[in-house]
Amino acid sequence: MYSIGQLAITGIFSHLIFIWFAWRLLQVFNLETFIRKGRAKEAQIMLLFIAIVIGTGVSRFFLDILQWTKDMMYLF
Repeated sequence: MYSIGQLAITGIFSHLIFIWFAWRLLQVFNLETFIRKGRAKEAQIMLLFIAIVIGTGVSRFFLDILQWTKDMMYLF
């Protein structure tokens, strides 16, 4: 059971860190040219959702790799 708790904490922190990385990377792009005047708040929310999707996808990939490497000991 202790291992499940560690995996849960690792998953939470991994998702949050990769979402933050994705948010910072999306800030690099100058998307203001595509945003209509007066729609800045909606654009920020859309970028947040995009960051969540990208961050969780990348985090899920790394968590899967981590789990698969731990499960390889059952192969032998």
